Amino acid sequence: MSGAGEERIGADEQRVGAGEERVGADEQRVGAGEERIAAAFAGAGKRAALMPYLMGGFPDLDTSRRIGEAAAAAGADILELGIPFSDPLADGPVIHDAATRALAAGAGVSSVLEVATALTPLLPVIVMTYVNVLLARGVERFLSQLAGCGVSGLIVPDLPIEEDDQVALAARAAGVALVPLVAPTTPPERMARIVARAQGFVYVVSVTGTTGERTGATSAVEPLLALAHLHARVPVALGFGISTPAQAAAAAAAGADGVIVGSRLVRAAGEEADPAAAVGRIVGEFAAALA
Repeated sequence: MSGAGEERIGADEQRVGAGEERVGADEQRVGAGEERIAAAFAGAGKRAALMPYLMGGFPDLDTSRRIGEAAAAAGADILELGIPFSDPLADGPVIHDAATRALAAGAGVSSVLEVATALTPLLPVIVMTYVNVLLARGVERFLSQLAGCGVSGLIVPDLPIEEDDQVALAARAAGVALVPLVAPTTPPERMARIVARAQGFVYVVSVTGTTGERTGATSAVEPLLALAHLHARVPVALGFGISTPAQAAAAAAAGADGVIVGSRLVRAAGEEADPAAAVGRIVGEFAAALA
């Protein structure tokens, strides 16, 4: 009995090994989304690529599209587009409120992907959402839809590396880069694992906590960025808490290849009479600081 069991375990281990080899081979293939992201970083013409975030469907669907167009015209290199979700655990009050208002106004996955379709001809679009959205639609179906809209990448903050194989394989098959996040609390060994298999870019979270505007300096992130660069084969971008052009410039000086700006722009979209013009003006200020 024990001999038969050992043979079975040995066979299972061989199958697992073959699966790991297959995943490794898939990771060597560069998809269309990753190529476009790489080109955007290489062609940014700034000290760091400028990567604004907008909430799809906020203040409404048409305005969110116009905000994206304004950001692209003002100097954005890559755009992060959020799909509103009822329990956005990585987002602070400004983006959480925007998601709630977008959902109340009727925004959903399909309508936000229509916004993405309109924006992808202008610049690479990275969709940011939560794993429940993928599971509700079906992972393969969702990634196929992203590819059909021309989306270049996907960020899923609540998807740990231990559970991302299905999404990673579906993303590879669709040509969509699966972008991981690392944080100040990520142990070095875990960061090495995450960063080594990153697609598109590595999203470095600058602070412990959720998204939001902060007044502190970004100089403390220099060791974190250096550690990410040590293991990365793709650019390293910094986000969470960058709310002024000076902070963006400091992030670039600290070693960030890209700078992600979110809550400051979402707040302007909710407060200003002309959201697209306001966001475009602010994006232009960030672009000038990174020139």
